[in-house]
Amino acid sequence: MPFPHTPTSTLQRRVRIVHLTGPTFDALAAGDLSTANTTSPVPMSDYFAGLDWRSVWRMRTEQVRQDPDDAAWVTGVIWDDDRQLAVGRAGYHGPPDAEGMVEIGYAVDPAHRRRGYARAALEALLQRARDEVAVRTIRVTISPDNTASYALARIFQ
Repeated sequence: MPFPHTPTSTLQRRVRIVHLTGPTFDALAAGDLSTANTTSPVPMSDYFAGLDWRSVWRMRTEQVRQDPDDAAWVTGVIWDDDRQLAVGRAGYHGPPDAEGMVEIGYAVDPAHRRRGYARAALEALLQRARDEVAVRTIRVTISPDNTASYALARIFQ
C-alpha cells in the first residue's frame, strides 16, 4: 500500500513509497528477483536483489514476521509514477517507538541518482511522519561519507 502523499521535488519528480510484503522481502533477501516481482505491487530491477541490499531485506523479513503491521512503515520501493519505474528504496526503520520517534532511511539506485529522487522520497517520508499523530520526533541517520545526503538533510532542518 503506497503512502498517501505524492509530493514533488524541485525537479518535479512524482514519487510514492510502495510498501512490500513479507513474501517479497523473503525473495529479495534470497536474491530471487523473479519471485520478488511476482509478489511485489511494482516491478523492480536487479539492483533490488543485489548483494548490497540483502541484509536490509533479511532484517525486514524478520521484522514483518514478528509484527506484520510493520510492513506499512518499513523499507519500500521509491516509485516514479511518471516513468513507471522503481528507482530506489525508502521507509522507516519501524513504526513510531514509545517516545514517538521514527527513523528515516533511503537509497537511490546509482543509475537514477542526481535526478531529484532522494529529495522527493525524503519529502514523502517527512510529510507522512508529520501527518501521523503518534510521531513526535523524526531522525535521519546518514553515513559520514555520504555528503549528498548530508546536503539534502540540511535543506529540511
